[in-house]
Amino acid sequence: MGFGIDAIQIDGLTKVLLALFLSPILGFVVGYIIMTFILWIGRGFSPRINEVFRKGQWLTTITLGLSHGTNDAQKTMGILTFGLVAFGILDEFVVPNWVIAASAGAIALGTALGGWRLIKTMGAGFYRIRAVHAFSSQVAGTIVILGAAIMGGPVSTTQVISSTIVGAGSAERVNMVRWGLAGQIVMAWVVTIPATMLLGGLFYLLLVNIL
Repeated sequence: MGFGIDAIQIDGLTKVLLALFLSPILGFVVGYIIMTFILWIGRGFSPRINEVFRKGQWLTTITLGLSHGTNDAQKTMGILTFGLVAFGILDEFVVPNWVIAASAGAIALGTALGGWRLIKTMGAGFYRIRAVHAFSSQVAGTIVILGAAIMGGPVSTTQVISSTIVGAGSAERVNMVRWGLAGQIVMAWVVTIPATMLLGGLFYLLLVNIL
């Protein structure tokens, strides 16, 4: 709004929107495929196989956390560094170490203090998740999020993980998923982007008039 529509780089915007909208779809598909494969290779095992998947989550949790940091934390770091350059505090776009530490700390603190309702929704809202579902969705989430980071595509890790959980559940039995809740979350995703765009424009106008 301050510099006109020509200031927007369409190629970059297209890449961002494609990553945001395609990543949940990829998450669902990859989660479905991995869960189907695990169910196929584990069809002759006893229910005790869940203990293997439960212990395996020590590894998949680490890889998922790593992929989370390669994407969500990078976006925060980029915005902060962009602000430092815009205000002349930095002469070039180089991320300072304190920005890295602050971004990682803020994400970790926010997850620890305010993420429990979200965790409860993903962990128990869609269906009763067992160790095999968690393991499958974490592997799928790591693949999609880390792959997007390597390709330079910013994605919502929450969207990806939610879709991998739904995909894993659908692979076992489609009707076990609470599709009403899934639909509400998809609607929230669709509304979030234009809503934040409008709020950004509104706050810009308020700041310009105040200052």
